[in-house]
Amino acid sequence: MLKDKVFLTQTDTTIGFVSQNVEKLTSIKERPPHKHYIKAVNSLHTLQTFTRVPKMHKNRVRRSRKTTFIMPNTHSYRVIQDTHHLLLLDRLVWAYTTSANLSNHDYDKKFAKKSADVIVEPLTDRRQASNIYKLGTKKIQRIR
Repeated sequence: MLKDKVFLTQTDTTIGFVSQNVEKLTSIKERPPHKHYIKAVNSLHTLQTFTRVPKMHKNRVRRSRKTTFIMPNTHSYRVIQDTHHLLLLDRLVWAYTTSANLSNHDYDKKFAKKSADVIVEPLTDRRQASNIYKLGTKKIQRIR
């Protein structure tokens, strides 16, 4: 079943792990379990099922590309618009996404391929990570 698999794929920003199983991602990355993952969604409609976007920021979220938003509920979301990455996300609808490395380490191709259940080719390059903004009801704060 797709929901239990960890995919190694070229995301819209970098080479990363994508899965709906947060426990599996946490054990692979050796990451503290209390940290949240970015939830990638395939559409704005799917985003609305998880959280409410503050009215002041709706256009910003709709028009942004390669940008992650921390909503007032403290969870992070990114609406994917990259066509290659959407091929996978349209099948999953939503997934947790993270870089393909151990927590606080650099990318290692061997580790990434060994840790993933499914490898989605092509794995082209490592690009810049997404911008992250924290949205409040009145203001916006740049995190990264």
